[in-house]
Amino acid sequence: MSRRVVRQSKFRHVFGQAAKADQAYEDIRVSKVTWDSSFCAVNPKFLAIIVEAGGGGAFIVLPLAKTGRVDKNFPLVTGHTAPVLDIDWCPHNDNVIASASDDTTIMVWQIPDYTPMRNITEPIITLEGHSKRVGILSWHPTARNVLLSAGGDSVIIIWNVGTGEVLLSLDDMHPDVIHSVCWNSNGSLLATTCKDKTLRIIDPRKGQVVAERFAAHEGMRPMRAVFTRQGHIFTTGFTRMSQRELGLWDPNNFEEPVALQEMDTSNGVLLPFYDPDSSIVYLCGKGDSSIRYFEITDEPPFVHYLNTFSSKEPQRGMGFMPKRGLDVSKCEIARFYKLHERKCEPIIMTVPRKSDLFQDDLYPDTPGPEPALEADEWLAGQDAEPVLISLRDGYVPPKHRELRVTKRNILDVRPPSGPRRSQSASDAPLSQQHTLETLLEEIKALRERVQAQEQRITALENMLCELVDGTD
Repeated sequence: MSRRVVRQSKFRHVFGQAAKADQAYEDIRVSKVTWDSSFCAVNPKFLAIIVEAGGGGAFIVLPLAKTGRVDKNFPLVTGHTAPVLDIDWCPHNDNVIASASDDTTIMVWQIPDYTPMRNITEPIITLEGHSKRVGILSWHPTARNVLLSAGGDSVIIIWNVGTGEVLLSLDDMHPDVIHSVCWNSNGSLLATTCKDKTLRIIDPRKGQVVAERFAAHEGMRPMRAVFTRQGHIFTTGFTRMSQRELGLWDPNNFEEPVALQEMDTSNGVLLPFYDPDSSIVYLCGKGDSSIRYFEITDEPPFVHYLNTFSSKEPQRGMGFMPKRGLDVSKCEIARFYKLHERKCEPIIMTVPRKSDLFQDDLYPDTPGPEPALEADEWLAGQDAEPVLISLRDGYVPPKHRELRVTKRNILDVRPPSGPRRSQSASDAPLSQQHTLETLLEEIKALRERVQAQEQRITALENMLCELVDGTD
């Protein structure tokens, strides 16, 4: 009689556990928009959730420590004129978040470390370039201020948020609605899935499709794709009989899948959350009440089922904490923020260990908050792996860093219009031009000073409120 050999893996006993009731965020009106995004974004400082809002789109940003019941008058981030569809924190600045909306715009926001007294309504910059709803956002993993957006117009635009300019526009690569976009680890390639059932690997700077696979999953419902640490593509989709399916593909040989597994019959799209440090992928289906997780290795069958975290309530969305935001003293290897109808509940994935010492094998150096490249360097063709940090002593988020947007002077490139006068601006004496430039510089400096004063006033108002509450 043959004995079954158990596969050796340090992640075989990973288990999930919901946080205690007092660690949840209660009384949040989670958005009911029918869109297959996670509706939640989290980083080591803040939790952001897309919420129901009258007269436009909004999301709420809570400090991680502000657990419990959320006041119904808690300030929101408002500014979009239609529902917000996706939000994403900047990986290089924990106070900067981007939002995409049905109103065709992308807005980038600076979130203060203190709790504001009123709604945040003024974004740092508004990016306009799509002709239909914008449903996908993704920051570049290594280049500063580079943001990707994809819309219902089947166009992918890559922006330099620092100047508000379009770096690249990929117009003719997708004949239908784009379902997902993912960068590889150094941001040199994109993996996209589309309504035409094709999985594509794109080099954005060359503007060409490097590889593609039609019907990676044969069903008509949306696919998702993420890059793995080994350079493979992990996908989720549906079979022709509407069974959910996962696949692993080698971009150098798209003919046959590395692995293909059928799962269950359900309508919910499986959202994959991949951790490159452990090579574990977590699958969260909208409307499901479970999180399944698999380890991806170089040994057959390549995608190994680990376990399932199950709960009673179905999930409306899910946030995934970056590795630097985890508690290494408790051997926590992943943390999710599960959205219910009226609350958000943290779910902690832990590897059971007896020792209280730092576990080197669980926590290799992980991407930190410093970018490896500037936007112009990346656009010029440079690639760099993420700048890694050690979690041995825990991670302390850096202090508030302000994102400065420097728009180029459009007066320099705008062609002259209207009837020609006796002397155009370009014909003006050198001293006059110098005076104009000086005035523009002074105006810009004054505006920055006024903005700083307004922030100071808001901070003083907060201090005053705290003092008044203390005396009561």
